Amino acid sequence: DASLDEDTRAWIYRMYGTAPKAIWTMFEFTFSGGWPSYARPVVEEVHWGYSIFFIFYVSVVVFAVTRIITALFLKDTLQVAANDADMMVQESMASKARYSE
Repeated sequence: DASLDEDTRAWIYRMYGTAPKAIWTMFEFTFSGGWPSYARPVVEEVHWGYSIFFIFYVSVVVFAVTRIITALFLKDTLQVAANDADMMVQESMASKARYSE
């Protein structure tokens, strides 16, 4: 867009100018926690309509990734707790077997 200043156009191209750059920027956007630094210049300098995309993206994708990671940690924690409970039952049964001998 010729109405934007040179610095803004250079930044937009550096972050979103090609498919690999855009993919890398969205990867950073998702996992770095610094998404406002990638979204705000686009919304403020290019067009406010991009705010709809960024709000949707942050709300859905980042929330979904967070929930998936949380679920994986919870699964591992519950599995370890179940193994601990099984181990305690086995130790209790072995202890009872020793006393009955």
